[in-house]
Parts: sequence; structure tokens; C-alpha cells
Amino acid sequence: MLIREPAVAGMFYPADAAVLRRDIKKLLGNGEISAEEPPKAMIVPHAGYIYSGAVAAKAYRCLRPIHDRIRRVVMLGPAHRVWLDGLALPAADAFSTPLGDVPIDAEVRDQIRDMDGVSVSEDAHYQEHCLEVQLPFLQVVLDDFELVPMVVGNCSAEVVAAVIDQVWDGPETLVIISSDLSHYHSYVAAEQIDARTSHRICDKATDLLGEEACGAAAINGLMACAHCRDLSVEEVDLRNSGDTSGDARRVVGYGAYVLH
Repeated sequence: MLIREPAVAGMFYPADAAVLRRDIKKLLGNGEISAEEPPKAMIVPHAGYIYSGAVAAKAYRCLRPIHDRIRRVVMLGPAHRVWLDGLALPAADAFSTPLGDVPIDAEVRDQIRDMDGVSVSEDAHYQEHCLEVQLPFLQVVLDDFELVPMVVGNCSAEVVAAVIDQVWDGPETLVIISSDLSHYHSYVAAEQIDARTSHRICDKATDLLGEEACGAAAINGLMACAHCRDLSVEEVDLRNSGDTSGDARRVVGYGAYVLH
């Protein structure tokens, strides 16, 4: 079995399993569910937990009522480490974190690996953090599930949408888009930029740019897919690293959204 080992444990989140589980439970808290209804899809940030963990947790908390229903998680996020045309599935059979291994849904991977724009690339996933940082949250919140992880590079909304529609399935499948918002503006400028971007996300824009959201290609594809037409988009949190880390000089924006 080929295991994709964690690349950013000890950097983006704790490498010790007990500490990691404790920190995630603290981020999730015991408060009421934020969303109006349990989500079918979510958009969550992917920075280190000290920066974006509290924002991501607002969305993951919404999964508690359906923790035993979800059996498959489809994840898409931007390629940070390699140049990529299209979408890349992993060659691995499982993704590992300090909390254990998450198996890849090989049947679904085989169904979509020959679709237009889709390839299998170990390199695209090897050092990529945007999907990895979501897994410990899922491992704490959900029961047993399988994973369909895809890194998205240079790709049209239509190509991404076709893939998402193919794997949409029923309530046992959750779709997660991993994306931060604006990068390295002043606090005031970031607030203005991210507020506009958040409004566009809630309006299901399909033409977001990379400077608005690093996962723009994946977000655009989600909003363009046929199954998304009847869903509502709800913003559950919108902040930046100036709010979470305290350094307001050059900040990164983070938003959490649920689609239901």
C-alpha cells in the first residue's frame, strides 16, 4: 500500500496526535451549530492552524449533526508546489496524518481519472498542504470515511465542474474546497478586498481570480457545477491573519462557507 505521508505536521499543525486532537477540539468548541442546515459542500481556509484554524473550525462544526452520514469526502485545492494543468489525483492508496490513515476511494478515483483535464500525479500531492491540513479536522468530526483528493492547477471552471458533478452523489458525499482569500495586503485593504470576494462567493461567481482567492479555480468549478444550482451559500466566518495572529501589517484573508 502506498501511503502519502504528512508533509506539514509539526509546521502547520501539531505532529503529536494527542496535542493535535486536543487543539482541534478546542477550535471546534462546544457552541451551537453555525449554519442554517448541515452542508453538502464547504469552502474552508488552509493556513497554519494558529492563523486560519479558528475560521475553518466554524465550518467543520456544522458537520456534527451528520458525522455518521458522510462516508466520502471529495476535496479540491490549489497547487502550491508544482505547475499543473488540470486536476491531479494522487497515486497513493491513503493519506496519513498523526491521527491515522484515511483511505482513498479507489473506485471513484478510477471513475474520474480518465476525464478531461484529470491526471494522476504523486508530485502534485507530495508536499501540498492545502488538502492535508483539512484531514485532522475531518478525522475528529466524522466517523469512518474515504477520500477523493484533487489538486487543481490551471483549469477552467467547466472542467472542474464536470468532475465535481461526476462525484457529487448523495448525502453520504461531502465536497470541500480548500482556499484562502487575499494575500499580503494591509489589514484595511484586505478587509475591503475580502468583503467583496465573500459577497461574490455567496452570489456563486464563477470568475474569481487568483488574487481574490488562491483556490479560485476550484471555487469557480464548484459554483459552475449543475448540482450547485439549487444550493444556498452561507458565509459562517470571514477574518484575516491580523485578527487571528495579531500581526496586521501584511495579512492573509480567510473565509468559511457552507453550501446547503
